[in-house]
Order: sequence, then C-alpha cells, then structure tokens
Amino acid sequence: MTASTDVLFRPFRIKSLDLPNRIVMAPMTRTFAPAGIPGAANAAYYRRRAEGGVGLILSEGTVIDRPASRNHPNIPFFHGEAALAGWQQVIDEVHAAGGKMAPQIWHTGSTVGPDREWKPDAPVESPSGLLAPDKPRGVAMTEQDIEATIAAFAKAAADSKRLGFDTVELHGAHGYLIDQFFWAGTNTRTDGYGGATIADRSRFAVEVVKAVRAAVGPDFPVILRLSQWKQQDYTARLATTPDEMAAWLQPLVDAGADVLHCSQRRFWEPEFPEIDGENGLNFAGWAKKLTGAATISVGSVGLSGEFIAAFGGETSEHSDLDKLVERMERDEFDLIAVGRALISNPDWVHKVQAGAGEALKGFSPAALAELV
Repeated sequence: MTASTDVLFRPFRIKSLDLPNRIVMAPMTRTFAPAGIPGAANAAYYRRRAEGGVGLILSEGTVIDRPASRNHPNIPFFHGEAALAGWQQVIDEVHAAGGKMAPQIWHTGSTVGPDREWKPDAPVESPSGLLAPDKPRGVAMTEQDIEATIAAFAKAAADSKRLGFDTVELHGAHGYLIDQFFWAGTNTRTDGYGGATIADRSRFAVEVVKAVRAAVGPDFPVILRLSQWKQQDYTARLATTPDEMAAWLQPLVDAGADVLHCSQRRFWEPEFPEIDGENGLNFAGWAKKLTGAATISVGSVGLSGEFIAAFGGETSEHSDLDKLVERMERDEFDLIAVGRALISNPDWVHKVQAGAGEALKGFSPAALAELV
C-alpha cells in the first residue's frame, strides 16, 4: 500500500443503517445451499467476514417465491420456513460478530446457470421469453405473472426486515429478470411494461421498488444493484448519455431506492470518457451526481484481474488501492464493494487497515470450490 487508506474507514449512515467503514462485501453466487436451504456452513462463512471487519455484508443472490426464480439447484431460497430459518441463523451469527448484513433478493429470469444441463420444474420466465436479443428461452410473463413477482419481491423484503437484517438489496443487474426488463434486447413487450425508452422499460423495476418500500417502511434502507453490462453481452449499455442515465435512475430513486449499487467490471473505468476524460467519473460517480442518491462502486478491487476472467480460470494477484483511495477522497461514491479478495482473505479489511498489504493473498479460481 502506498496511499493512506484512512478514507475507507470513515463511518457511514443512511436511515437506520450505521456502518463503521465504507467497505462492503459484494454479493457472490456460491451455490452452497443444497435444496435451497442455507445451513451452518453458510452462516460461518458470513460470520468470518464480519469478524474480518467488513462494514456491510451483501449475501449471495437468494431467490424470491416464483416457480423458476433460480437457475441452479444450490442457489438459496429466501422463502419457505426452512430457508428462512437458515437465514435467521446467518444474520444471528453476523450480528454476534458485530457485523451488518443485507440479503440480495433475486430472480434469475431466463438466464442459464453454471450447471447448464439443470432446468427448474417450471418454464423459465422473462419479459418477452428471450435470453438475449433474438435468442428465445422460456416464456413471456403475463401481467398476472408480473403482479405476482412484484408481490414476491415485497414479501422477501418484508421477511428480511422481520428476520433482523439491517437492509435489503434488490438484484437488478447482470442480465437477470429486472435487468431483462430494462434492456431493449430482452424486452420487446407492447404493453405498459415495454416501450422505446429506458424510462418506459423501467416501469417493472419502479413497481418492485415501490412495493418493497411499502413492505419495509420508510426507515429501512433499500439498495438496488444495477449494471450497464450483461452476462449475455459485456458491451451492452442501457444509457449512452448522462441524460439517458438520469431518465433510467431517477425514477428508481423516486420510487424508494436509497442506495444504487453500480456494478462494473473495473471500478476505475470512466462511464462517459468522452465527457470528462479517461480519469472521469465511473458509473457510481455519475449515478450519485445525477440523482443525489448514495452509491456503491465495485469492480476488481485489490486485484490485478477482473472477475469475468476468473471464471475462465485466470488467477489474480493482490494490487494496491491507490486508484480507489483517490476516488473516495474526492467523494465520487460513498461505499466500495469487494468481492473475490474477500473470498481469499476473510480478514482483508483488518489487513488493509493495518497497512499489511504484503500479507494479502491473490485470488485463484480454485477458491470457488469450497465455502470457507
């Protein structure tokens, strides 16, 4: 480490959520919940990151009560007595270690999971029965399906508050269901949930956020994860100008999203370099500037390689945090999410604070094979 990391250790408060530092554990799909039920191993995994000093833990994606809401058999449910009892154990362990946590509430839409042969018991659903532009998969949702899905998001959020979680995150990124409504390539609907503009296609997400806000009340923070890129197309962009981005994001904030979690593959890459140059604001920076909402940035923090390459078997070495510190010192965004570095180093936060960067491990994809 060359730059002081003190800026990462400022407290942060939003509504009822008080954090001791600005470091968030990014949500990472682990597929270690057999039959959809998190158990003692999952609770211990999250507790170790709380003990390691993470300010806010975001869980792996955990799915709502819809027949085909997940794309892998070991993705956890966030519904049903057994699964919710498992999540109760998780949050109790995190709180016992002094941590704060949100579940990431999810519906995978028509995407294909890591086990490409596995299929849910019901047909996969999406806005228009498309996996990607011109690639049919599953069925188009009826308006009744949409209404039931919105209600399921709200119920999961209400359950998160009831179980004692500190906040909740809605997964609206990476080409999953909510994002499939945003994307013109997968939303070709001709009813009120489609349309020519990003603002038109945001109606479903706006209604989800409104329903969640009504379910959790005014003081419980709601986080919404968003991305330009899709797993179906890494180059996809929902907003090609700041005006388009404002038209996309502002209605979501007005609906009740308190924090925008702005996913990109490398946090240092500018969102609109044609406007403010190669060192310009990243996605989270523009989202904060345009809406005034708090934002979380993310993308290859503390590592030499980005996470998509990790799934192709690429390892990453530990790298310094100078670029991150620079951006946080100018308040470009409020919080920073760390992913793979926390898989390899549960105590990453404590080591960074102590200036012990030389003790941090890099990341090997082999670490994904076990939950430790």
